[in-house]
Amino acid sequence: MRIQIRRSVINGILDYAKIYHPREGVLLLKGKVKEGTIMVEDIEIPPLNVQGESFSAFPLNMLPLDFSIVGTAHSHPSGVLMPSVSDLNNFYGRMMIIVAYPYKSEADLIVIDRKGERLNYELIEE
Repeated sequence: MRIQIRRSVINGILDYAKIYHPREGVLLLKGKVKEGTIMVEDIEIPPLNVQGESFSAFPLNMLPLDFSIVGTAHSHPSGVLMPSVSDLNNFYGRMMIIVAYPYKSEADLIVIDRKGERLNYELIEE
């Protein structure tokens, strides 16, 4: 699976994480899947989301039926750039982005699959 992510999405996730620090923030990744490629074009705050110092969550039953949701993104205020067991158990969509403190650049970000394995991605400049 090929993954393409717009730079504005990466910047938005990093900025969102900075705003909510030291709490964990969560976002929905929106885009399209076509011919083996996931194109992440936008982010959205999930309805009724909650953030704590070591968790973030949202009720799945409150999500609208929206086929443009391709995954989630969330922050790790601890600075640990690895998925937790909880992250993997609450995986939603085709991919997950995790950003870790200090949220400065792409070096503080990973993209993973449902098994927690890192995925390569292409950054799309706008």
